[in-house]
Amino acid sequence: MTSPGRPRVAALDVLRGFTLCEILLANIQLIANGDSAVMTQPMGDWDPWLGLPIFSLLFGIGFSLLLDSAANRVPRPRLVLLRRLLALLAIGLVHMQLWRAEILTSYAIVGLLVLLPSTWLPRWAVAGLAPALVAAALIGGGGGGPLMIGGLFLVGSALVRYGMIERIERSTRGPLLMGLVFAAGAAAALWVRDGVRTGAGTPSFTSGLADLMLAGVYVCTLLVLLRTPLRPALAAVFAPLGRMALTNYLTATLLVLAASRILGLPIGQSLQAAYLTAGAVLVAQWLFSTLWLRRHRQGPLEWLWRWATWAHRSALRIPTS
Repeated sequence: MTSPGRPRVAALDVLRGFTLCEILLANIQLIANGDSAVMTQPMGDWDPWLGLPIFSLLFGIGFSLLLDSAANRVPRPRLVLLRRLLALLAIGLVHMQLWRAEILTSYAIVGLLVLLPSTWLPRWAVAGLAPALVAAALIGGGGGGPLMIGGLFLVGSALVRYGMIERIERSTRGPLLMGLVFAAGAAAALWVRDGVRTGAGTPSFTSGLADLMLAGVYVCTLLVLLRTPLRPALAAVFAPLGRMALTNYLTATLLVLAASRILGLPIGQSLQAAYLTAGAVLVAQWLFSTLWLRRHRQGPLEWLWRWATWAHRSALRIPTS
């Protein structure tokens, strides 16, 4: 999701790969059931839906990094972002034919309506508008809807425009302190939620806020771990998946549908089948991504997306000496 010429931020690749794993666990039964709801939380007490706000944030960061790079390359950088969003919309509409609940179409539309216009605003206005949209989404109970996506896109844009992404690889104290803040916020939100829980259900605002705080804890924990000796292992496991995030997100749908409808695996009815299938899909994608990236600069769908974004074809294969 970065543009040509800009060095990749390894931490973002790790975060993308980690988030893709969570999203597959959250979506696998829904994909297999043709978007029918499941009664039990896919992962029990651990909520894999927390990957969805992280995914939105990462897309916002990726779009903003692209615009920042395009500003140094072409006279009309917003046209580059527009083409990227329109290409994503086309990809999402095709993907929707396989799975109605796919998210890329929503990302493209929100990007066109919120992120692109926000590029004419000063960064302080973007930083102020972002939490306002997030709060509106939480109050309205639409935790995963357009307002939340737009708010998280703008959070990512503000992080880029204030230079925080450039420093993400060089700081341990910042993510550690923010992780503690998010953990305290999550604990407070969960305490309030449990204190006002009634037989009618759980207040959506406090539940949504707790989920966002926990997602922040996940992100900060990974960033801190990347500053430890665990970094090579985390990079080896998650970075190949993250570097080919679009390819892996889309092919996961194909693989799950094939396992469910062709092989007849009871993914939608059995958590055990869902876990085993998700593990098999992720292992296959990790192997393919690792081997592919040894000879190619980026994933096949990432390459096509970049072609549409920059309106010219770039080299895909890495030259051999």
